[in-house]
Amino acid sequence: MSRYFASAVDIAEGVNSGEYDPVEIVDRFVDRIEERNDVTNAYVNVLADDARERAREVRERVEAGEDLPLAGVPLAMKDLSETKAGVPNTKGLKPLESHVAEETSVTIRRLEEAGAVVVGTTNTPELGHTVRTDNMLQGPTGTPFDPERNAGGSSGGSAAALADGLCALATGSDVGGSLRNPASCCGVVSVKPSHGLVPRGNRTNGYRGHTPVGVLGPMARDVESLAVMLDVMAGQDRIDPFSVPTPDDYRGAVEAAPDASELSIAYSPDLDIFAVDPRVEEAIESTLSDFESAGGTVEEVPLDTPSKGDLTHAYSVAVTTFFATSVAEIDESLGMDLLGDHADEVPVELQTLVSMGESNDISEYTTVDFPRTDLYHAVEGALEEYDALVCPTLATPPLTHGEPMPTEIGGESTSGMPTDWTMAWPFNMTGHPVVNVPADTTEGLPVGMQVVGEPYSEARLLGVAAALEEASPWSYPGV
Repeated sequence: MSRYFASAVDIAEGVNSGEYDPVEIVDRFVDRIEERNDVTNAYVNVLADDARERAREVRERVEAGEDLPLAGVPLAMKDLSETKAGVPNTKGLKPLESHVAEETSVTIRRLEEAGAVVVGTTNTPELGHTVRTDNMLQGPTGTPFDPERNAGGSSGGSAAALADGLCALATGSDVGGSLRNPASCCGVVSVKPSHGLVPRGNRTNGYRGHTPVGVLGPMARDVESLAVMLDVMAGQDRIDPFSVPTPDDYRGAVEAAPDASELSIAYSPDLDIFAVDPRVEEAIESTLSDFESAGGTVEEVPLDTPSKGDLTHAYSVAVTTFFATSVAEIDESLGMDLLGDHADEVPVELQTLVSMGESNDISEYTTVDFPRTDLYHAVEGALEEYDALVCPTLATPPLTHGEPMPTEIGGESTSGMPTDWTMAWPFNMTGHPVVNVPADTTEGLPVGMQVVGEPYSEARLLGVAAALEEASPWSYPGV
């Protein structure tokens, strides 16, 4: 395998054993970023000098006898919620072009303590507000499988960097699929963890996890590396009153992953909600066929889901309130009026989301929890007798940069809204953990598959994902 596509686990083991020099690793990846970033536009800022200094510190720690789970691993940091003191943090917003973070977020602090080296920040739409990565500051990010097609949003820069060998691990966040949509478009793995497993509070708003819809999570190219990163990121922290203790050893769960013959999967091609492109269904079912050939059991199941209209309304109320709060948080922490003084530099779509969120009253905000609860029980019902529920991540293959949301999918008319295209947002409503794994490609383009489990069952899910990876391996354009 190309040295740029070595797993995070292999890199860390090489650094810990003295076989690899972390400074040389950083130099190699920085050179590749400089050579190839124009292909996808994955990175916003490259932190070459800071990364070399951090790599020297890692080398000293290893020489002093420390065994670091992510020793010398090049890490891409999504330019949104996760921050590093002294590093630009634009959140995809042109008005924040010169903003520099004052503190290092919990997750980045944990990853650096484990030996990871942040090599740069990656592109995201403004405040992560949409399902494709593009903004007024940096422009669009493409998938390495076809750079004319968007990498997905909102963690598109992180996913594209992974798929093009520009890092070994990356951070992301997820309000309506933002860890899973880009993973699908770029053929990488990610996990949307259960609410509270990865702390996401900050000193301005520790209660941002209240009535949760958004999470932070890891992204990688292989399941074992994903598990190691989750081990490092997960666990309670005082800054987030909704964070919870880590219940499992995730790497251990992957190392002891069950054989496919021990696993049964419930399959829903559409969650009884969505229209799905036949090419996506074919790619998913081909991968599940490989899993069955390895001894696994797959059964198609119905879901007793609420009406799509009720669910999309509930999600709209939750997500617009989220973005209204996000803008208020920026105004509070930076002492600015983002949508007042800088409205011409903020996309109309984001302004509309915020306006809608500000108009939500407390009665509406709480009563949408009723269809949300019905959806939760529908998913729980499907999981009762199976190790996981599987469905597509996106209803179509990756879209081109300027392509509007489809108004027809699989011969069915749709509203042309993002909620018709991404099949990820229902699980933000229910809180179920989800691992995205690559399915077979279609016409050379990646297709993502969601592996869904009961709350806080990440260890079991990663074991299922490892079995799927072994039964149906994936690869990247540059390998």
